[in-house]
Amino acid sequence: MNCRYLPFCAVTLLSACAHINQDMPVGLLGDPAPVEAATQTIVISPQTKWVNVTGGDIVRFDVGDKSFAWAFNVGTGISRFDLSRVAPPGVLGRTLYVYMAPDPRYIGGGERDSQ
Repeated sequence: MNCRYLPFCAVTLLSACAHINQDMPVGLLGDPAPVEAATQTIVISPQTKWVNVTGGDIVRFDVGDKSFAWAFNVGTGISRFDLSRVAPPGVLGRTLYVYMAPDPRYIGGGERDSQ
């Protein structure tokens, strides 16, 4: 491949990947949950830049005097998305990324016979 096309190819690939999470259907990002069902609480302040969660968890988010909960039953391969996409209208009001660790129930392949 000619080296003068390399920057063009790199920009094309990066721009194609940049919007992947934005186009993802909300249904693949989990489900709304009752606040009482939460197993973890995260307080979001104006200084909060991101939050970390684990797949499979139900998390309550406290934003000022408002709260909502989200069940992180996410689609395969999703490791990050903008929390404002799933927050109730008017609660978050800004981009805040959620970074997800894999659901521990689905890590590993179980016991295998080595024979």
